[in-house]
Amino acid sequence: MKWTEICDKYEEKWVLLDNVLMDEENMRITEGTVLCHHADKDEVYKKASELRPRKFAIEYFGEPPEDLAVML
Repeated sequence: MKWTEICDKYEEKWVLLDNVLMDEENMRITEGTVLCHHADKDEVYKKASELRPRKFAIEYFGEPPEDLAVML
């Protein structure tokens, strides 16, 4: 599924993507296969642990939750 489709379809959800394709120049995801989605990030991480996809990403589509901490 294309990135724009994922953004539109899974607003305010955490999404587990597999077979992620990247724009190497900008290091951004261009498309991927949605394996699961949920409002609770713990549920998505649990599913990732069960499925153990090889080339995956977990993304949130919406305004970042207030309790979200980001480490770079």
